[in-house]
Amino acid sequence: MEALLGIFSAFGLSASAGLNAYIPLLVVSLMARFTTYIKLNPPYDVLTSWWIIGLLIVLTIIEFVVDKIPAIHHINDFVIQTFVRPIAGAIVFAASTNVISNVHPVLALALGLLMAGSVHAVKSVAVRPAVGIATAGAGNVPISMAEDVTSTTLSVLSIMVPIAVTILIVLFFTWVFWYLFLRTPEKPGSKPDREY
Repeated sequence: MEALLGIFSAFGLSASAGLNAYIPLLVVSLMARFTTYIKLNPPYDVLTSWWIIGLLIVLTIIEFVVDKIPAIHHINDFVIQTFVRPIAGAIVFAASTNVISNVHPVLALALGLLMAGSVHAVKSVAVRPAVGIATAGAGNVPISMAEDVTSTTLSVLSIMVPIAVTILIVLFFTWVFWYLFLRTPEKPGSKPDREY
């Protein structure tokens, strides 16, 4: 059961990396350093060093600020973070599964890369452009703040209650799949089949 919880935790942390690359790494580093909820095995225990924690704090602050500036945000999101977020997801997935289960490192890295990359793709290709168009760019700062809060909350909950986070992730991706592929779009001017 403990190994399964480790997998659930890893999926939640890597999904969180798809929203913000550095927050889940920082949460894992701080929780491994100051609590007993997670203990990182070598080589991932390097995340608990003060140098890495300091670097992650600086990178988190930079990401927080840059993501709020519309012109810079697009360059950061599409050029830089398209590579950084999946890699961060791979690292955090591998680090957290290495703690309590025997998942092969290559498989762990691949799953983390896929999970963080998927969340990043949905965010960058569907959510952010839709919000930008719908609000004429005014929604960028609030949606960015919501992403930071979601990433932080998801990271902490992934370590504390991994089963609940896994259920939420499955529900989210089910909704996205339904929305993109299975729903029947309404035709302009059409009426519903039944009126109430």
